[in-house]
Amino acid sequence: MAPKSSLTRGKKARLSPSARTGRLGTGTSRQDILAEGYSLPQMVEDLRNYQAELEIQNQALRYSQSAAEGASERFLTLFSNVPLALMVVDENGLVLESNAMALRLFRPLEHDPPLNFLLPLVSDDHVDKVAQAFSSAKDTGTSETSEVIFSCGSSGVFTGDLHIARIENSQDELAHFICAIIDQGPLLTERQALQASAAALQERNEELQQSKDRLASIINSSLDAIVCVDQHHLITIFNPTAAALFQCPTLQALGCPLSRFLPDVVQTLSYAQFTTHAQLGELTGLTSAGKSIAIEASVSFERHPDGDTTTIFARDLTARKKIEAHRNMLESQLRESHKMQAVGTMAGGIAHDFNNIIGAILGNVELAKQDAGKASPALISLNEIDKAGRRARDLVRQILTFSRNESPKRVPIQLADVVQETVRLLKVALPPTVEMQVTIDPETPAVLADATQVEQALLNLCTNAIQAIGAKRGSVNIELGYKLHNEAPQAERRGGARGPHVSLAVRDTGSGIDPDTLQRIFEPFFTTKPVGQGTGLGLAVVHGIMRTHLGTVDVQSTTDSGSLFTLYFPVANAAAVPVMVEPPKPKAVQGMGKHVMYVDDDEALVFLVDRALTRKGFAVSTFTDPRLAAEALRANPKDFDLLVTDYNMPGYCGLDLLKEARLIRPELPVALASGYVTPEIEASALAEGAHALIHKPNDVDELVETVQRLIQVNDANC
Repeated sequence: MAPKSSLTRGKKARLSPSARTGRLGTGTSRQDILAEGYSLPQMVEDLRNYQAELEIQNQALRYSQSAAEGASERFLTLFSNVPLALMVVDENGLVLESNAMALRLFRPLEHDPPLNFLLPLVSDDHVDKVAQAFSSAKDTGTSETSEVIFSCGSSGVFTGDLHIARIENSQDELAHFICAIIDQGPLLTERQALQASAAALQERNEELQQSKDRLASIINSSLDAIVCVDQHHLITIFNPTAAALFQCPTLQALGCPLSRFLPDVVQTLSYAQFTTHAQLGELTGLTSAGKSIAIEASVSFERHPDGDTTTIFARDLTARKKIEAHRNMLESQLRESHKMQAVGTMAGGIAHDFNNIIGAILGNVELAKQDAGKASPALISLNEIDKAGRRARDLVRQILTFSRNESPKRVPIQLADVVQETVRLLKVALPPTVEMQVTIDPETPAVLADATQVEQALLNLCTNAIQAIGAKRGSVNIELGYKLHNEAPQAERRGGARGPHVSLAVRDTGSGIDPDTLQRIFEPFFTTKPVGQGTGLGLAVVHGIMRTHLGTVDVQSTTDSGSLFTLYFPVANAAAVPVMVEPPKPKAVQGMGKHVMYVDDDEALVFLVDRALTRKGFAVSTFTDPRLAAEALRANPKDFDLLVTDYNMPGYCGLDLLKEARLIRPELPVALASGYVTPEIEASALAEGAHALIHKPNDVDELVETVQRLIQVNDANC
């Protein structure tokens, strides 16, 4: 019933103005109310109910007013104490309210002017930006702008961010805004510091990247192989030099175990706990195909929190090995050259006396044979002495040839003629078990050579080939051809001129030469033959002949498979000329009383020459002292028809005697005799007017024929 009563009271209250006002309406009588059927008690009850209702509403209003006052106080407290500069500004820029933070920020001192308008506090450069922010806030409700420069009284300026929010205002037509200004000074300082730190960090990162790039460039361009492995010995870096050294692409090597390429290094990685660097010296590495290579290695150990790193530096020793081998070869050549020079010096030193001795032996044997007659029983012994003397003479000539004291007379010749003549001589004494074959290329060009020396070299090679075959059946092949010679012979161990060469090869099917012997075959006096069967000068002479001809010797041999000796001669630029034929020897020597002066310090040789020339009809004056010979010539210059003098005499030179003889009698024919004739001696003798050089030792017939030929030539010229 109560709700209905309330609703009724409410209706009556709405119909009766007096009820709403709390008193009866003016001019309305009680009778009128009652006449309307509204009883007085009922009216009193309604008024009481309405009064109670009004009290409830008043209580609610008082509560709302109290809440509003509390909210207002809280807003004011928040507005005043918030750590932001807050201002209430209308759209004209008038500052309606400002909190303590705003006053402290914009008016820090008491004598600063009051804070009335916002826009005058904005720098000229940012006024338009702030005005646009207010306009945007009026339309959208909020707006903000950053890094606005504000004036702050006597303290100068500061930079802040401006946040604007529109306030709903029904009491004023102007829009109101609450503005929050955040001082960005500390933040800007921190931001600048962060920016500087970021720039420094960026610079350090760039430097670090440049350092990494430089390190990568150094690693990639290093001449040494650089290999890095992790703590599990797996490859992490494999530079291009390592890829070339170990013959493995970098991508394939990465992640592979180190033992695949450097098994010896793996055993040394335990040194990491004792040192940071280790020199490993010469080791053996493996290519990707398993081929061994000589390297020199060192190891560097680096310790890191995330795992140790090991760097191996490997240097290829192949080139160094080749250089060392070449140096050893050059040292061997130098030692051999010194040995040859020693032999040459020895040969020159002994040639004078030894040739005189051999000459005396051969000459006296020839005279003894003439005295003994054909029926004498001593003739056998004399012939044996003659053979031994001639053998000794040939040995001395081989020594001189080997030591290059005899200058070859090199002219353009065809080696085919030399080969044919040599083969003709060899076939006379060729064993029946040995077959000799000759192959000659008809297109072979001419070479600059001394036919006699080439024939001697070819005879030595063929003789050795026949002896290598021995008693068994075999063959000796002589091949003459033309080829490009581009490689230095290994066994000869000397480089010769490269280019077109004529090759003269001697191939046999004999016992061959073992590698140790092959390294010594050109050494003088080295021989593998039994005592009395070889002098050790055969191949040494061949070697000397080829050096004087600017050629080389190549040797290829295998034990029990035969040998191949190849002589390389440079091709001559001129066409071949016929070999000069020596002038015919006189059939009978007749001195006819021609007077010969013979000068030599060897008394035995002087005695021999005196007897030999006297028997042939010459008048002979011999001298062992060249000074006495010069005095005799000076005393009777017209008495002599020929002067023959030795080159080397104690305290005197034969050239000096030649000079003096030409001063005494310029037209007198003179000859120089020596067993040690060098190109310099020959040139000097010819320059001083010598008509001939007599090479010792020579036999009696050769000597007397030379003497007669010189006298006959001189008589013909006169």
